[in-house]
Amino acid sequence: MSKHIHLIGICGTAMASLAGMLKQRGFDVRGSDTAVYPPMSDFLASLAILVAQPYAAQNLDPRPDLVVVGNAISRGNPELERVLDERIPFQSMAQVLYDEFLRGHEVITVAGTHGKTTTTSMLAWIFEFAGRKPSFLVGGIAENFGASFKLDAGREFIIEGDEYDTVFFDKGPKFLHYFPDTVVLTSVEFDHADIYKDLDSVKTAFKRLVNLVPRRGRVIAWDGALSVDECVARAFCPVERYGFAEGSQWRISDVRYHRDRTCWSMLREGKRWAELEFGLAGEYNVLNATAAAAMAGCAGIDAARIADALRNFQSVKRRLEVKAEIGGITIIDDFAHHPTAIAETLKALRTRYAGRRLWAVLEPRSNTLRRNVFHEALAQSLALADEVVVAAIFKSEAIPPAERLDVNEVVLEVRRRGAAARQFPDADAIVAAIAPELRAGDVVAILSNGGFGGIYEKLPRWLKSREVSARA
Repeated sequence: MSKHIHLIGICGTAMASLAGMLKQRGFDVRGSDTAVYPPMSDFLASLAILVAQPYAAQNLDPRPDLVVVGNAISRGNPELERVLDERIPFQSMAQVLYDEFLRGHEVITVAGTHGKTTTTSMLAWIFEFAGRKPSFLVGGIAENFGASFKLDAGREFIIEGDEYDTVFFDKGPKFLHYFPDTVVLTSVEFDHADIYKDLDSVKTAFKRLVNLVPRRGRVIAWDGALSVDECVARAFCPVERYGFAEGSQWRISDVRYHRDRTCWSMLREGKRWAELEFGLAGEYNVLNATAAAAMAGCAGIDAARIADALRNFQSVKRRLEVKAEIGGITIIDDFAHHPTAIAETLKALRTRYAGRRLWAVLEPRSNTLRRNVFHEALAQSLALADEVVVAAIFKSEAIPPAERLDVNEVVLEVRRRGAAARQFPDADAIVAAIAPELRAGDVVAILSNGGFGGIYEKLPRWLKSREVSARA
């Protein structure tokens, strides 16, 4: 009889992926959540994994052999309370990942404030393309695989390293449980303002990650930030830098942005090593790909094979994803969670859609964006667009008033910086206001790390109805 594992909070992206991995390993997997919705509900249903809702103590009948507690679950949850009362064995997601999947593999962890999902997906695809049969886990749908995870026979397990906290009884970052052999470090900025008090505390977490890498391992680190320099300064393993700096081992040169592709040269120790190109836009994606190429090169994959893999890379869902093109209007979905990410997204769209009117439609939803800590930086980032629209803060009541972002002040600051800016209460009000104003050539970047009230479907639906009316 197979081991019965129950996951509390199963519909989170990482938890659902873990459920799928456990199911593939032959475990009897079940779970629960407070609200079940696509795409993870569809994914779990496709695997015949039963999901109970809402949370209730009886969801643990029959009694499981192990309970995996998601990091969004806190004391007071009826299932967690039963687990504690009855001493049902329980673990965090990160611990189960290590015990069941990472142990015995060469673990490559991709970490950083920005770019880790895309870089992990690129790296997994390069290893797959090279025939290395890697296993991987990423916090998004890697389009080359059509999945967020894969278990295979190769030696390497490539995993996105999340700096967010682990579980209610372990408030340290998840990635400290992965015991990496090698690390890619893309960036280090203040983020997750709900669990980190300042940049120094964020840097401490990344320093601890680097300190876990064995002497035989390696760190591939971005060369463009003092915060990254500080985090890798005391590594016991070799550290190789990538980026635009003259002295870096892996240097980017001669970047060319075209309508449908981006090209650049990559130098290794000052010598031309590869000519790379892919269909993605933006300098930040050039950096992501260079980090992945550097790590793959260190693992012995040929430069020509890496170049072929990147040429065929298809991106990640919700990263500059074109949701619709209607009447010459392009609607983009991007998983915006931080002012730096917003700025890089808008810069990338400027290069890809040069000369077109650019809209930034933002839902302040992440725990960082809902707070006033990045008020100035957020306004500065949004002002890179021509038209800015900001929704009300998602679940604003959860943020203390003294810490809460003032959307009106952000809008006023964006206007002072020269862009048109407005605020609306929700997705429906935004669609009603801006849809009649959109015209052929416009590019609309919808920026949120959540569902944003269904705006991704509602705006294209309105535009399609306008086209039908115009033809009638």
